[in-house]
Amino acid sequence: MRIRTHRTQTAALVAGTSAADPTVVLVPGWTGSKEDFVALLAPLAEDGWHALAIDQRGQHETPGSDREGDYSLSALADDLLAIAAEVGEGPVHLVGHSLGGLVARAATIAEPHAVASLTLLCSGPGPQPDERHFLLQAMADAIPAIGLPATWQAKRAYERSQGVPEPLPEIERFMQLRFLNNHPVSLREMTLHLTRASDDLEALVATGVPVLVAFGAADDGWPTAVQRDMAARLGAPLAVIDGAGHSPAAERPEQTVAALARFWAALRRGRPESEGRTDRASVQ
Repeated sequence: MRIRTHRTQTAALVAGTSAADPTVVLVPGWTGSKEDFVALLAPLAEDGWHALAIDQRGQHETPGSDREGDYSLSALADDLLAIAAEVGEGPVHLVGHSLGGLVARAATIAEPHAVASLTLLCSGPGPQPDERHFLLQAMADAIPAIGLPATWQAKRAYERSQGVPEPLPEIERFMQLRFLNNHPVSLREMTLHLTRASDDLEALVATGVPVLVAFGAADDGWPTAVQRDMAARLGAPLAVIDGAGHSPAAERPEQTVAALARFWAALRRGRPESEGRTDRASVQ
């Protein structure tokens, strides 16, 4: 479906039939899309949630523009807030994966009254580690220089050289399709955010919005030690999802839904004592 606001026509996958139900908006990360959350949608709906997974501006099936300013973190946050206002009756729960966590955090800081809670899923306090900046900058430079098809091939060649496991053929085809569907300016600017995002944790704490920090035990995005430190700085509960890496929503969906459910249930019960506690989601 399309969510039409005064800012965007956002492609979304939706589960749950009533906007009167509590609403959760799932925000994908770098090179990601709404499909990253497919395995979460039905379980969330069964638990009584109005759940929406989106493509951000210029990602996969959401149109983009040629203006770099449309992809600043503040602009992407404004897109997200407009979507939240359209789909929810009252504050919504945000789940931001990786770069999507930076966008959801910016939205929370900008309009905390619009956000019931924020989950930072495999995200970080600022840019990714310095040692990754060279490759990220190289990809950002390649996009306008050689185009998305050649950039995809270069990216996959590098991943294979590093021993990254091969996905199933149908998954490989989809990943290539959505990479090529990205607006090139969108993908370039999102890539650069991973090298230059600011650390806004103090501003997030000041909002008073409840936060969960969650990540796969083998996450290779932001180091897990950095994410643990982020949870401590936020005074936030921590959920470690065993058997998952950087994509727990796809790799361990049942455990990811369980971690979210425990966090939201604690909020409904008003349990501030859960702050700072590690919730280790075990593999079933």
